[in-house]
Amino acid sequence: MTQTARPGPVHVTGELLATKKIGAYHHLTLVAPGVAEGFRPGNFLAVSVSESRLARRSFWIHRVKPVGGYGAALELVVEAVGPGTTWLTRLAPGSRLEVTGPLGRPFALPKEPVSCVLVGEGYAAAPLFPLAERLRERGCTVTLVVAGPDEAHLLSALEARRSARAVTVVTEDGSVGRRGLVADVIAEVLTKAAAEVVYAAGPVPTLHAVAAAAEAHGAWSQTALERPLTCATGLCHGCAVPVVGEAGISRTARACVDGPVLRGDRVRWTDLRTDLSAEPEAAR
Repeated sequence: MTQTARPGPVHVTGELLATKKIGAYHHLTLVAPGVAEGFRPGNFLAVSVSESRLARRSFWIHRVKPVGGYGAALELVVEAVGPGTTWLTRLAPGSRLEVTGPLGRPFALPKEPVSCVLVGEGYAAAPLFPLAERLRERGCTVTLVVAGPDEAHLLSALEARRSARAVTVVTEDGSVGRRGLVADVIAEVLTKAAAEVVYAAGPVPTLHAVAAAAEAHGAWSQTALERPLTCATGLCHGCAVPVVGEAGISRTARACVDGPVLRGDRVRWTDLRTDLSAEPEAAR
């Protein structure tokens, strides 16, 4: 696996160009000079929200795309579930936003063409689409699993069919695709794809299931963890993730700088799920 050198994060005032609601999510297009140049799939963006601009929220960067007259623009996928995200999705085009990015450790890419399975649930599937493009450029075979509780919470299911050789759609209510959870289908998908590398982004239980299935299958996995981030720079140590280090010694990693992408076989999933169950739900 390779990680390429890239420019560091920048803190800039960006401009919101457009907001489009698709299903349960809002797709925000914004210009943030210097951020797009350093983007790699798996990076995220920290946005100052509310009129005070003191609170920050972190969002996956869905894609970088050219916009006439502005150069490269960023697309974020946001679900309005709390005061911060609701405020953000109600902003008018032309609004200014203070943003920092690109942040975090992105997905590592294979050195050789291999069979890859990408698993995304809900809005967290956002970074998997540009990842699929990078993998195809390297000659990798890409299989996608797109999941959500219902049709409204599936992200870009139609686009997925243009991004991969094979696509499995899973909804908990069975409104689209197969009824159930990612855990119900992942072993079958890995076997059918003869997967060598597995990438996943979604809720912790889903990442745990994918990492366990990948290990049982003999595949190497990378998981993009989403944790509440206060500073998003590693200073506050508020996004600790229990992991196993290189020497087999338990330690904690910071999701914002050591992640958000971490090896699936290194995360202590049971401990993480216990820690999360003891935390109050973060307002988005």
